[in-house]
Amino acid sequence: MRQRYRVLVVDDSSFMRKFITDILHTDEELVVIEGAVNGLDALKKIRELRPDAVTLDIEMPEMDGLTALKKIMEECPTPVIMLSSRTQVGAEATLQALDLGALDFVAKPSGNISLDLDKIRDELVLKTKTAAQSYKRVTRLGLFRQEIPREYVKSKVVSGPESPPAKIVAIGSSTGGPRALQTVLSRLPANIPAAIVVVQHMPAGFTKSLADRLDSFCQLSVSEAADGDELLAGRVVIAPGGRHLRINRIGERFYVSLNDDPPVGGLRPTVDQMMESLADCDVPLLGVLLTGMGSDGVKGLKKIRAVKGYSIVEDESTCVVYGMPRAAIENNCVDRVAPLQRISQEILDLL
Repeated sequence: MRQRYRVLVVDDSSFMRKFITDILHTDEELVVIEGAVNGLDALKKIRELRPDAVTLDIEMPEMDGLTALKKIMEECPTPVIMLSSRTQVGAEATLQALDLGALDFVAKPSGNISLDLDKIRDELVLKTKTAAQSYKRVTRLGLFRQEIPREYVKSKVVSGPESPPAKIVAIGSSTGGPRALQTVLSRLPANIPAAIVVVQHMPAGFTKSLADRLDSFCQLSVSEAADGDELLAGRVVIAPGGRHLRINRIGERFYVSLNDDPPVGGLRPTVDQMMESLADCDVPLLGVLLTGMGSDGVKGLKKIRAVKGYSIVEDESTCVVYGMPRAAIENNCVDRVAPLQRISQEILDLL
């Protein structure tokens, strides 16, 4: 008999609680044990029932999702999947939730009460199950809140003239990635002789807020990529959610090319497309895979190493979800394995 994972669904709308419950019950390994109407009710039931995972709405009366999340992580750490609107306010609140310890989020296609939610059925089931499966490991390793030490949060410094990069660093991440990216990028200096290209698995509407947030923590300039952007030394570009990103070389310069080709393995953008395009650019490369489910990035790392580039993956000990790094190790396309706090130094050493 398969193990069944116990889920608490938190939403002030009875319609949404039932709808989410029905979605989760389409997977025989998930069972919704109870519903909660707000953050106060959720805290009480988490203490009593000790669920394996929680789905948590952000906007609720009496105690909202962010306040509840903070208390959950302080009092009874539990894997939490946030349900977020696609508005700018929703994106900013979602990133704050990830900082507070939420494992991942699912973006609602439209309003708070919407039959369109069935469009993200597979995503909700997969992420909730992944959260539930990670409960014991994530709790044991204390990975819910990997805060950045204050000494690494620097103000911007003025760098030299912008120039084409001598080298390029390609980073891929998924579940747990926003906090992992903050840790890595905040420890890199403004005068790094490389451009950095990032693919973080996120839907459209969220990567702009992610880029702005990372920019506020880093000496490097961080922005969401736009079609035609030039890669420059000391700058970070993040693939926009919902669009594939490739890099083209023209002479000695490198430019972003975005496209709306179909998702690959349910993903758009993909780490593989970004890394494989860079491998065709005849430039010194370093590929990095951080925490995340699945195997996106394995093909990309293989191609990077085939053109004499190097690769680093995050060690299991700090991964929120040990999927992408493990797949790379199992496929023998890794030069170095390092815990999250060491990856920035490994990048600088290899550069």
